[in-house]
Amino acid sequence: MKISLYIIGKTTAAYLREGIEIYCKRLGHYVPFEIRQFPDAKVTKGTTESMQKVKEGEMFLEQIRTSDYVVLLDERGKEMTSRDFASYIDKRMASAGAGNIIFVIGGPYGFSEAMYARADSKVSFSQMTFSHEMIRLLFVEQLYRAMTILRGEPYHHD
Repeated sequence: MKISLYIIGKTTAAYLREGIEIYCKRLGHYVPFEIRQFPDAKVTKGTTESMQKVKEGEMFLEQIRTSDYVVLLDERGKEMTSRDFASYIDKRMASAGAGNIIFVIGGPYGFSEAMYARADSKVSFSQMTFSHEMIRLLFVEQLYRAMTILRGEPYHHD
């Protein structure tokens, strides 16, 4: 079982890339983890937001197996505390079976209806809006925090 984070486009800000690398390296001590970067959808002057979401969704869906558990990081998802998120991860890992857990961060316009239909769950990190690049760092830090909570390590403080 592996945990993956699917993203659209590159992380352009060096400080975000550095933070992501730090937490990805730390996560390697706890769980197989990867970030799968998909290219920005090709858009033209006539491409609507809806069309862009469909193109991005198709790229994701081509790589997702039926046995994978798919979680959209979405503003309409369930909000949790860090301890709740750790428990959520623990339950998902225990019941993942042959499938992987795939968290997905959409592009700047969110997800297509096909992605919502395929999703097994939705998680929101806040009622506030973050850039789709910034949420990458927040996610890997929270996943690392969840792993330390599950192991009873002293990283998280209530």
